[in-house]
Amino acid sequence: MRHLSFRYSLAFPHAPFGDGAVLSAAATVWALLLGIGFLMLGNGLQGILLGVRASAEGFSATVTGFIMTGYFGGFLVGSRIALTTIRRVGHLRVFAAASCFAAIAILIQGLFVDPVTWAVMRVVTGYSMASAYIVTESWLNDRVDNEHRASLLAVYMVVTYMGMASGQLLLNAGQPTQHDLFMLASVLISFAAIPILFSVTPQPRQENAERLSLVELYRVSPLGLVGTFISGILQGTLSGMGAVYARAIGLTIAQTSYFMFFLILGAAVLQWPFGKISDRFDRRKVIAGLALFGALISMATHIVHQLGPAFLIAFAPVLGAGPYLLYSLLIAYTNDHLRRTQMVAASSALILTFGLGAAFGPPAAGILMDSVGPQGYLWLLAVFQAGIFGFALYRMTRRESLPVEAQSSCRGAPALSPPSEEWTRKAAPEKTPAEAEVLVSIASESDMAEAKS
Repeated sequence: MRHLSFRYSLAFPHAPFGDGAVLSAAATVWALLLGIGFLMLGNGLQGILLGVRASAEGFSATVTGFIMTGYFGGFLVGSRIALTTIRRVGHLRVFAAASCFAAIAILIQGLFVDPVTWAVMRVVTGYSMASAYIVTESWLNDRVDNEHRASLLAVYMVVTYMGMASGQLLLNAGQPTQHDLFMLASVLISFAAIPILFSVTPQPRQENAERLSLVELYRVSPLGLVGTFISGILQGTLSGMGAVYARAIGLTIAQTSYFMFFLILGAAVLQWPFGKISDRFDRRKVIAGLALFGALISMATHIVHQLGPAFLIAFAPVLGAGPYLLYSLLIAYTNDHLRRTQMVAASSALILTFGLGAAFGPPAAGILMDSVGPQGYLWLLAVFQAGIFGFALYRMTRRESLPVEAQSSCRGAPALSPPSEEWTRKAAPEKTPAEAEVLVSIASESDMAEAKS
């Protein structure tokens, strides 16, 4: 039996991909999947292109950090208002508009190489991507029942991660100091809207969702809220400043693209096994162990890069494991302590928390890199992962562990794409009366343990 089962957008299949229901559902949204693939290709290229071009233009790491954080600021805004926009005009129009905004933003960045202009356009891009994520995830969620949902979302995340990772390699298709790569990114993003506009697919229904304050969520799960904020810092730093770090330590443009490619690819491969491990053991111990491992790996990376670019690139998947994997484990842990009626509101609060952390990461990393050198990037990753490790150990002294069989099912969550509110609402399966009685008992025992602490 699972406690408050909660499905996330990155889910390697727990049911075979050959399942007829999954394939049938995927076939009905082929245009949406193709569109998000193009969108992620363009977005992946844009992120690494701006980092490399900023270095070529002589922007300091601090300035570049503030530019990159604009994406996460826009992502935060989009996560908060996208559902309202979708209810007003529908999924199709929001996805098409998001693609147009993102395509325009990258063209403007190619025309006006200026930190202020770039920062504003990064806000537009972040808003557009958040809207596109929520449209896609809620649309896919609507196509299947709970039994097959994780497998369909696995197809979606394979497309998403491969698109984002492949976008890093497109940096080698032109010169970052010219306009051609900016135009290529814009073309790819523009293509995203074409398949869905020429297809006929029923749009999901829309319903209202409740809210939950950050203070209330902290009372439910301190580790979940604090860890999610730090996870946002880690992911914002890793993806927003990774290319800047690579160029600062002397990697070529091609080597930088490979470094970023393997950072993302490694996270995609490792999400499933770590999710399964956390389902079978005390999740806090898995979180603490992974955070400690990530902190040590971040410090070891400073030594590895001195061995040569090839060693650093080969080490990249391990470097990205902690920052990218911790988020999904923390979300699953938070849901272990939630009632079903709280899950939608908690998702909204966690989106806000993650976005705030992600917006803080790049400028903090930039300031640190300007102060102590490129290794400041690694120090930030190490310190904040050590912070999660320490706080997890502290929380183990304040609350008893849930029985393993009472933990929610962890299927992984995408980097920089927290689960949408509507998705969360639909993803939580109904419980039988017998299950509900047991779960209420478990929740009561957990609340009593927390009150005593």
